[in-house]
Amino acid sequence: MIEIKTSPLSDGEFNRGVFATCDIKKGQLLHEAPVISYPNDQHPHIEKTLLADYAFEYGKNHTAFVLGYGMLFNHSYEPNATYEINFDNHTFDFYAYKDIKAGEEILINYNGDEDDKELLWFDQE
Repeated sequence: MIEIKTSPLSDGEFNRGVFATCDIKKGQLLHEAPVISYPNDQHPHIEKTLLADYAFEYGKNHTAFVLGYGMLFNHSYEPNATYEINFDNHTFDFYAYKDIKAGEEILINYNGDEDDKELLWFDQE
């Protein structure tokens, strides 16, 4: 259903993204990504590394790294996918927010809300 390919949206060293291998209907579960969480008071150490760009808020007192394909979804302010945190299973569950065509890159809004247009750290100057 999904695969990792080179993304035209990134020009970095690791310009990867998640792409649909078949048509995906709105609401369909795309991926259940397990997490490794850590207390927020440890995050200043992570901030000194590249990994800080890949950390997600995980409840009020924790931050998490999302495993599987979870860290490879690229950002869009007009996403075609969304995610929900499943605390019972310790996963981030990614769903199609819109119908997605085979070959299309699957994008999420890093702000956590599909309609949130607040500029992210890499769009601010």
